[in-house]
Amino acid sequence: MTRSAATPLPPPEERRRLRESHALPQAQFARRVGVSRKTVRAWESGRATPRGRKGEAYRKLLATATPTKPEPTGQQGPPSLSEPSESAGSSKRPDPSWPSERSAPSELAKSAKSSARSANSSPEHPVGRSALLPPVRPVRPVRPVRSIRSVHEEAAGPTTLTPAQAFDALYAFCAPALARQTYLLSGRRDLAREAVERAFQLAWDRWPEVARDRDPAGWVRAAAYEWALSPWHRFRPRYLRPEPPPSQPSDRALLDVLLHLPPPHRRTVVLYDGVGLDLPETAAETEASTPATASRLLHAHETLAARLPELSDPLVLHQRLAELASAEHLRSAAPPEVREGSERRARFWTRAVIALTLTLIGATAFTLYTTPTRYDPPVPPGETVQGVPPRVAPGPLSDRERKLRTKLREEMLHGPERLAPQPW
Repeated sequence: MTRSAATPLPPPEERRRLRESHALPQAQFARRVGVSRKTVRAWESGRATPRGRKGEAYRKLLATATPTKPEPTGQQGPPSLSEPSESAGSSKRPDPSWPSERSAPSELAKSAKSSARSANSSPEHPVGRSALLPPVRPVRPVRPVRSIRSVHEEAAGPTTLTPAQAFDALYAFCAPALARQTYLLSGRRDLAREAVERAFQLAWDRWPEVARDRDPAGWVRAAAYEWALSPWHRFRPRYLRPEPPPSQPSDRALLDVLLHLPPPHRRTVVLYDGVGLDLPETAAETEASTPATASRLLHAHETLAARLPELSDPLVLHQRLAELASAEHLRSAAPPEVREGSERRARFWTRAVIALTLTLIGATAFTLYTTPTRYDPPVPPGETVQGVPPRVAPGPLSDRERKLRTKLREEMLHGPERLAPQPW
């Protein structure tokens, strides 16, 4: 069936936002359309296109859920990460920040209960398998806030953002929350700031690739996590000394439990319970399979519940992670400083590569100039010959030897004269 003009299909980055604007879980939305939850997830991520009668029903349901756009009041800056909005250019990540900073505990509890009831009542989540899967996360309502991609689309009409402006917008959108997330991974404030700066410096070096990526915020987040969890930091002198722990005893206990988890488990907990990614998205970002990610979550939750029993509730764990991350005031560098640092590092490595190349060329030329053009076989060392009598010194001559010597001396040195024939 062709797409109907009366029910236009929104772009993939808007479909999930329209669904969550009315607090509809994927399972409930899928039952209304008549498809599975995986199909709705594929439609929202852009991996598949709605077709047929169910696709038409999906478009009509999205059209009825389209909210009215708020009128802009004054000049709007880049979206703040403390607000519950979508990540930059991503439709599959509900919130890259910590939504509990702005959400009331009562609202989160109500949404958690409604999400749990809808998930347990769906055929994809039977009651018997609830103990084998990670707990259901609460559905957090999302307000219609402009994302980085919408800023790009609006600016692509009369005026176009320069690469530096687009990078500054992405940095202002992601850097504060990303610094708090890397602090939970590493437990060090300086390392968290350094990881965020290195990730954005790498993004500026590869900006054409990052700008065309479907999820620039996820690209930078993966780079920052890799740098923060690198095992080589333990050999750096500045990180051999322990860092002052948080001031609150509860925060110290939670951070100590997190740091005792294996790095893959710690990263999975931060992505799933802190950032708010789904299980398949967490598995994709950690480069692991979905069953392996679920096993990591179960083991991590068991460890957290054994050390801190109040963290057995997923909602309490999310709130505690948000409180621990927001308790540390991590200052981020300005976007121009990050871009200048990236360019300075690129110039340094470029000059180093040029110097190394010139050194190799000079060494090769000197070797070719001094290398001989012919081959001289080496002289073998002398060997002792066995069985030869030793050389003796000459003694006095006998009479016979004297006569022979005298006769030889009287003879001509060049032999006898040549005989020539003469005529008769």
